[in-house]
Amino acid sequence: MLLIVVLWALVARRLETMSVTMAIALVIVGVVLTRGAHPAISISLDTRVVERGVELVLAILLFVDANEVPGAAFSRERGVLARLLIIALPLSLLIAWGAGFLLFSGRNGWLLAVLAVIVVPVDLAPAVAIVRDRHVPGRLRDILNVESGLNDGLVAPVFLLALAGASAKHSPGIEALANALPAILIAVGVGAAVGLAGASSLSWSWRHKWTEPSALRLGVLALPVMTYVLALALGGNGFVAAFVAGVVFAVRARELPDECLQLTEDTGTLLSLCVWFLFGAAVNDVLDTGVSLDAILYAVVALTVVRIVPVMLALRGTDISRRDALFLGWMGPRGLASLVFGLLAVIGLDGSASDLAGEVMVTTVLLSVILHGASARPIAAAFARADRRAAAADEAAPLTPSRQN
Repeated sequence: MLLIVVLWALVARRLETMSVTMAIALVIVGVVLTRGAHPAISISLDTRVVERGVELVLAILLFVDANEVPGAAFSRERGVLARLLIIALPLSLLIAWGAGFLLFSGRNGWLLAVLAVIVVPVDLAPAVAIVRDRHVPGRLRDILNVESGLNDGLVAPVFLLALAGASAKHSPGIEALANALPAILIAVGVGAAVGLAGASSLSWSWRHKWTEPSALRLGVLALPVMTYVLALALGGNGFVAAFVAGVVFAVRARELPDECLQLTEDTGTLLSLCVWFLFGAAVNDVLDTGVSLDAILYAVVALTVVRIVPVMLALRGTDISRRDALFLGWMGPRGLASLVFGLLAVIGLDGSASDLAGEVMVTTVLLSVILHGASARPIAAAFARADRRAAAADEAAPLTPSRQN
């Protein structure tokens, strides 16, 4: 896998012009190397090592994502983002849950809630070109960046509760609350404590010139890992704790330089590639057992109605045009968060429930990689044409009296 990373570093720009991202490349490599009766690499996804590994990756990424909260983009677009996270996100979960009842009749409602959480979070990795293309208005790119960074952290507690209910043997509601609620509360307490202590101590050291940038970056990287380990040791959930720690750290460490997160971001990116590689193995597992038409229909609904309708409704009455709202609704790629939640569901569930979670995860993310990856460039080109038409119209417009004077 490391060889693939090096090769990617040599040709990244060329491949991205063809909408081939690093995530896509690692999925292809994962499929090839884990395919067949005698694969080059044999991976068992249903293990504690894989479970802890993907949780740690999510913990680091959630910590980084949480630092978007006090950013300039969040401050500028607070109203729009609040609508997307408080109105559109819950509506998306409800629609995905309802679609599950229609397509997977007879399935437990808690399992359908797990599936809804798997297919709802937005991750821009499958269509990263869209947030780098300057033809797309900067405002829309900023909104997508911040929203995608926060929504997976917000649905993480919902996932824990739904998974606990789906795993329960007798009284799902009672067992879900008994298992998930203490873990969430412990996670919030640990995350807040570590985030506050880390931000305060590192800020004090930086302010008094006791540290240097390289050491500061290492210290920040240690925070999500330490939060994750401590939360697990106390019986809490590690990735929820890391998200809370990231939010608290972001609010209390504003005097630290922006580059203090760079090492943590790069480490999270590198580790996330391992998850995309594991996804290749999951693709093989699902292909070996076959994909049902219901799972394909559910993925299509998840990538269209589940995202577009709530976003369009939530943004009514704002200064976001219908065209831009439609763009925000369509550009909701499903990626790393869906992979992690899906893998954790595959590991945490048994029998047909585990198989269905894996099937939904693989189908939804694969379709998203294809559809959103392929549409990124044409959408950017359409924005460029619109800008050129607007510029031409401005040049052709007659001068008003005030301008003539």
